[in-house]
Amino acid sequence: MIRQYLRSVILLGTALLSNSHSVTADISADRFSSAIRFESKIFEIPLAGNAFFTHKATHAKETISSAGLTNWSESSTVTSIYFRTSKGGNFSLKLRAKTAEGQQSKIRVSVGEKSEEIELVSPRFEDMSVGEFRVAEAGYVKVSVQGLNTSGNSYGEISHLLISGEALADGVLYSDDPNYYYWARRGPSCHMNYNVSDISDATYYYNEITIPKGEDKIGSYFMAIGFGQGYFGIQVNSERERRILFSVWSPFHTDDPKTIPDDQKIVLNKKGTDVHAGEFGNEGSGGQSYLRYNWKAGITYRFLLNGTPDGNGHTDYSAWFFNPDTQQWQIVASFKRPKTNTYLTSFHSFLENFSPNQGYLERQVEFKNQWVYNGEWNKITSARFTVDNTYHAKQRIDAVGGVTPNGYFLKNGGFFNEVVTPGSTFSFNNKNNAPNIDFAKLP
Repeated sequence: MIRQYLRSVILLGTALLSNSHSVTADISADRFSSAIRFESKIFEIPLAGNAFFTHKATHAKETISSAGLTNWSESSTVTSIYFRTSKGGNFSLKLRAKTAEGQQSKIRVSVGEKSEEIELVSPRFEDMSVGEFRVAEAGYVKVSVQGLNTSGNSYGEISHLLISGEALADGVLYSDDPNYYYWARRGPSCHMNYNVSDISDATYYYNEITIPKGEDKIGSYFMAIGFGQGYFGIQVNSERERRILFSVWSPFHTDDPKTIPDDQKIVLNKKGTDVHAGEFGNEGSGGQSYLRYNWKAGITYRFLLNGTPDGNGHTDYSAWFFNPDTQQWQIVASFKRPKTNTYLTSFHSFLENFSPNQGYLERQVEFKNQWVYNGEWNKITSARFTVDNTYHAKQRIDAVGGVTPNGYFLKNGGFFNEVVTPGSTFSFNNKNNAPNIDFAKLP
């Protein structure tokens, strides 16, 4: 679930961090500052990278693809499209839509409390005027579309929204790059990079995480311990399945694990009871392990990672999870990474959504009580917030991080309007005691 380019991003965590705070961003920069500044500019927003089914029955057949909204036959289905204005004000809205030959349909288009009904009658794509709407301030806008009645078996198809007006005079932010449509629908990922610049030869990383109730959406991956060669955390795979996941990248860069030479394959040293171990690909490749475990929102979970060179040009990485049900540390897995001779580096945490259909939902996680061991325990006192390429490319910017009374937090998805400048650093006075762990007794 972690994108391949994350490996370059997480190296930022080794930089020396300051104690300065920055919780606002000049969102007029980059795209907004380069936008054409007059109200007659028309922006064509493709549903392909900006639309979601915010209500859809399990039997419904609607799809969102490169063509936009298709197979639209259920009146209960609500399709919502999102864009971010640069200021408050009025804007006009059109739909590029069509119906099947010989059919006509009536649909409802809603923005906030205001809605308009329009009829679709053309079998070819036409730009249909919806009306004038108003937003109070800069931020994300949701436009929702729902079918009312049709003379046939389909309400038609919609490929684009077309918007213009005062609220867009300084530009508008939406996913406009086909290479990013998939990633934009997943939403931007974000990281909290812990300051370990003064700690050398680290052999253990320790972290605790809590998912607030209601923030454990399907498709979420909450990484407790990221490091230079892999990642360790928990995820929500479905309504019935949750996992504890630990993976280590191969030193051979590929998305296909079958192409990894034998001398660069990740080797499984051991794994815990009921742990699945194998390989992963598509976003880098390497060794993967996971334990199906029904972790719960609102409960704090503890994670421990060891990374130690074996003296033969390899490094062993081992991950433990403290099970609150048994009050015991249990091994998830231990992997040997070839052609690697290093202690632990690049301590960080991470938040992502790996399900494009869930990208309109918000998720949040709190990280607390971080420690690093190199012969003695060292507590973490500052961290740096960073984001992924989806955010940097200004396809979406609903990702933030900061501090709470208990530690650090990350939040993404949901098209919220809060902005935290990527690169912002945060300090936290951790008053907890160092972990009391007998390493010799770990399974």
